[in-house]
Amino acid sequence: MAKLFLKKNEDKRIRRGHLWVFSNEVLKIEGEAENGDVVSLCDAKGSELGKGFYNKNSLITLRLLNKSFNGDFYSYSKQMILNALNTRKIFYPKRNSYRLIFSESDFMPGLIIDKYNDSYVLQVYSYGMEKNIGSLENVLINELKAKNIFTKNEPYFRKLEGLPEKDKTYIGEISSELIDDGKIKYKIDFSKSQKTGFYLDQSDNREFIERIVSGKSVLDAFCNSGGFGLHAAYSGAESVTFIDSSETEIENAKSNFELNSFKTQAEFITVDVFNYLEKCIKENKKFDVVIIDPPAFAKSRKSIPTAIKGYVKLNRLALSIVNEGGFLASSSCSHHVKHADFIEAVNKASVKADRQIQLIHSAGASLDHPQIPAMEETSYLKFAVIKVF
Repeated sequence: MAKLFLKKNEDKRIRRGHLWVFSNEVLKIEGEAENGDVVSLCDAKGSELGKGFYNKNSLITLRLLNKSFNGDFYSYSKQMILNALNTRKIFYPKRNSYRLIFSESDFMPGLIIDKYNDSYVLQVYSYGMEKNIGSLENVLINELKAKNIFTKNEPYFRKLEGLPEKDKTYIGEISSELIDDGKIKYKIDFSKSQKTGFYLDQSDNREFIERIVSGKSVLDAFCNSGGFGLHAAYSGAESVTFIDSSETEIENAKSNFELNSFKTQAEFITVDVFNYLEKCIKENKKFDVVIIDPPAFAKSRKSIPTAIKGYVKLNRLALSIVNEGGFLASSSCSHHVKHADFIEAVNKASVKADRQIQLIHSAGASLDHPQIPAMEETSYLKFAVIKVF
C-alpha cells in the first residue's frame, strides 16, 4: 500500500477528526497509487494516521475511511451500511425510506445512498467509491435485498472528482415509489424529480411545523413536492397555499395532497416566490404561518456576500406578510453560509421589515443526516422557527 505523507503540522486537523486531506497539505507520496486506490496516510515523521481514498487530480487528495478498514472493501462497506441502517431504524422505526448513507458522516466518503423502500438511489462523488461500486452493489443486494439501484448524480461534483457525468442503472429500473414519512404519503417519479427524488433532510423539521399550524392560514413557499404544507394540512391547518416556480413541483404537491385525501382548503400556485411575496405586501395579504425553504443561494465561498443579501431580502419579504403573533419558518441549505450568519440575516431582515422577533426553535438536517463534529462540511442545513410581533 502506498503512503501519503503530510507536511509538517498539517496533521493537527486530521488528529482532531477531520477526514479530508487537501492537495496543498501533501508533502510526498511513496509507492505507486492510482486514483481511487486506498493509501496509508502518515504525518511528516511517518506515523500512520489512517487509510483513505486517493485522487491526485482532486483538491481533496485523500478521503479517510473509518479506522476499522482492514483492506477488504466488501466487508468494510457491509459493516458501515448495516451500522447506518441500524441507527436509522432506532429513530425511524415506522419508516422504510430515509438517507441510509450520508457520505463522510457515515464513513463512506463521497457516497450518498437514499433508501426508498427497495429502491436505492446513489450519488457517487469520490473516485474510490466509483472504483468499488461493484462491492456496494453486492452489499445492497445481498444484505438489504435491493430491487432497484441507480444513480442521480449532480454533474458538478462528479466533474470536480474527474468522474464521468452520465448516470447509471445497476439493477432494476428507474420508475416510481410510493413512500411514507411516518405520517404523509408521497408519490416519487424518479425520472422527473429533483436530487435523489425527495428532500429527506427536512423530514424532522416538517414534523416540528405541526406544533404551530392548527387552525392557521399557512403559506408553503418553495414548496417542492409539498412536504411542509402537507404536514400543516395533516395537523389541522385552516388553509394551505403552496407556491413554487416549477409547474412540475406544483403538480407533485397537488398530487400528494390528493393522495393523502386531505380536506383542508388548499391553493396551488406556480409563481416566482419573490414576486408573490411582494404582491402580498402590496395587497396587504397575510398568513399566520409562512414557511420558506429556498434552494441554495451560495454555491461557493465567493458567493457568500450575495447569498446573505438574498436571505435578508427573502426573509424581509416573508416577515412582512406574517400576522401579528404568527410564525416564520425559515431555512437555508447553503453549506457555505454558517448558522450564525443565517440567523443574523434573519435578524437584519426583521429590522428592515420593522418586525420584532423571537427565535423559538433552531435545528439542522434530520437525524438520518449525522454530522462529524470536526467537519463543518457535514453540517449544511439551517432551520429556524421565528415568532413575529
